[in-house]
Amino acid sequence: MSEVVVVKLGGTTLAEQRQVLAEVAQVARRRPVVLVHGGGKRMTEWLERLGVETRFEGGLRVTDPAALEVAAAVLRGVVNSELVAALRDEGCDAVGLSGVDGGLLIGERLPDVGLVATVTGVRRDLIDSLLVAGQVPVVAPLARDEDGVVCNVNADDAAAGLAAGLGARQLVLMTDVDGIRDAAGRKLDSITPAQAEALIADGTIRGGMIPKVRAALSALAWDGTEAIVADGSATRALARALEDPHFGTRVRAGAGAA
Repeated sequence: MSEVVVVKLGGTTLAEQRQVLAEVAQVARRRPVVLVHGGGKRMTEWLERLGVETRFEGGLRVTDPAALEVAAAVLRGVVNSELVAALRDEGCDAVGLSGVDGGLLIGERLPDVGLVATVTGVRRDLIDSLLVAGQVPVVAPLARDEDGVVCNVNADDAAAGLAAGLGARQLVLMTDVDGIRDAAGRKLDSITPAQAEALIADGTIRGGMIPKVRAALSALAWDGTEAIVADGSATRALARALEDPHFGTRVRAGAGAA
């Protein structure tokens, strides 16, 4: 399964995601694909309607029990169902699940952010069985922690955990920026883990980009793997992320920054 590609989908509405979903369906005809999605802005909209406060720490949503109920309903219920239906419209045999289903994602609770976990393990046989059957798993970022409590998971972290656990060759983090930039504001074609940590330490990489970059780093499970941070709204975004070394930013162990 080394040719597996894990794609984390950005965007806030189904209309914004249609182009990338069509590309996911095309790629899935040639190699195994796992799609992971977030839904942060949709969650914020629902939380505001319900009068539940939204707060972030270090780029992560602080999740109390009320916010977790909304996360489960919006991510697993609304967003996941929309994406599965849209992929099937593209002729793609997609199946929806969350990290809780079948014990897919094993989580460890993070401090100071409430019911939020990071991925520490993956039930690989469950995903492998779906991929062997020619299906595209569409995964909502939820997991049970070490005490069996359902937790919210940052979608980039969930995608990276799956990529590492599956030994995926490529992880594509679709976002609303065109890549990682240096202190002078120049987009980097590639970056090493050491360079990424230095940019986090000096404040160049900040806010919500920190968990994204840390997720990219954690996906580098073996030599030859790469994580790509790319603009999901660009034309042919997924194809270019997989094939064009100048599109987005590639995070590779030992890569030279450009």
